[in-house]
Amino acid sequence: MSRITRRSFVQGSLAVGAGFLVAPRLSLAKSPNEKMGVAVIGAGGRGASHVSAYLADPRTEILYIVDADEKNGQSKCDAVEKKQGSRPKFVKDMRVTFDDKAVDFISTATPNHWHALCGIWAMQAGKDAYIEKPVCQTIEEGRALVSAARKYNKMCQVGTQCRSSKAVQEAVAFIEEGGIGDVKFARGLCYKRRKSIGALGDYPVPESCDFNLWSGPATYTNPKVTREKFHYDWHWQRHYGNGDLGNQGPHQTDIARWGLGVNTHPQGIISYGGRLGYQAERNDPNYVDAGDTANTIVSLYDYGDKFITFETRGLSCDNARDEELNKLFQSNSGNKIGVVFYGSEGYVCQQSYSHCVAFNKEFEVIKEFKGGENHFGNFVDACYSRRMEDLNADVLEGHLSAGMSHLGNISYYVGEKNTLPVEALKSELARVKGLDDNVATLERTVQHLQDNGVDLEKYPISLGPYLQFDPQREIFTNNSQANELLRREYRPEFVCPTADKV
Repeated sequence: MSRITRRSFVQGSLAVGAGFLVAPRLSLAKSPNEKMGVAVIGAGGRGASHVSAYLADPRTEILYIVDADEKNGQSKCDAVEKKQGSRPKFVKDMRVTFDDKAVDFISTATPNHWHALCGIWAMQAGKDAYIEKPVCQTIEEGRALVSAARKYNKMCQVGTQCRSSKAVQEAVAFIEEGGIGDVKFARGLCYKRRKSIGALGDYPVPESCDFNLWSGPATYTNPKVTREKFHYDWHWQRHYGNGDLGNQGPHQTDIARWGLGVNTHPQGIISYGGRLGYQAERNDPNYVDAGDTANTIVSLYDYGDKFITFETRGLSCDNARDEELNKLFQSNSGNKIGVVFYGSEGYVCQQSYSHCVAFNKEFEVIKEFKGGENHFGNFVDACYSRRMEDLNADVLEGHLSAGMSHLGNISYYVGEKNTLPVEALKSELARVKGLDDNVATLERTVQHLQDNGVDLEKYPISLGPYLQFDPQREIFTNNSQANELLRREYRPEFVCPTADKV
């Protein structure tokens, strides 16, 4: 499809299709003997997981593969054809699938900046939607998604698959039943090695990719990007992604909220961190990485009587000197991704997606929980039953958990230039309300950075402001600059509607 023809299609579909945007088709429950038609949107690495899940489910048939990069999309079509026996249609523009009555639901693994608009357009067109985490790029988008799902009575599942994990479900039930006593604090961890994505520069977009469609709601930086690896490394540029606080974070913050029984936004947030260590890693003090999200960030969340701390470490985590965490994760080195619940009588540690362990106060194992998940299958179940309560990860849960990532990032972004020496940071964090030992957490973070060769005098840590948040109105009450980051500007062809206009 030529550029002119595609633009004509886009404009025409928005005008002619206005009817379906305000008057969507009603979805009727299908017979268990009828297959559901699927459009998989996003043909990258995570998209491959979507494809595999639906190929393995006898109730579904993949009708479309959608990707702005034709090379990726056609490759996925080849793979589906070999296993499914029929070849899905390949299209670059997702809106083609919304107009096809044979498509019952979409399953999207696009870059983050497309998640909300893709889901809203699909539900307005009468489709159910499975949306990867983070379910939105801003707080405003998340609320719009929730409103769309409720208005059009659509099943909208978020890709926080631990909600379907047998191990995590049983561990949360154990906590709720008082298995480790009174629990008011949880710590989420993303100790996950992330190397530099290369030097900031001026790089071409792959020839097979329609960059206008790839950019979608984001500003069009015609026709180049500032990162060397086009696919995936957008995660570390805030224009499109959210760093690991918004990439891995929504899994762990979701579990933390779930186990604490927290079903709202926090009332207070503060973050500290930076994009640190790549100068030492490259042995070049002037090296500028193409990423601009924090690779080391600690966010503190105040829910009134309950608190969550989330720690992100992107440098090497080998030989970590975190004695208590080493005991809880039963490992002295390497990546640690999970959640620790601190109870009056013990601890529960989510060590992986399918393994949780409960300890007494002496760090002796008292119970283990094991078992995997079929999160896509749960979504298909709900698409057949037409019962939102059958969803393990309804869009509201996804909005609240993605919101934690966005709120933490906002504090960091607003305070990015507020760099402080370690002793000054200790003084500031000692005054922050919480159930964590904020100074001890900072000291562990500092030790991690120093172990990775970071000169904190030359490359100091940034401290964001303490932001007060109104969970009902979803606005900050003490910082106008932070409020500007609750939403974003869109290109005319790709405007994400607000909650009152879905």
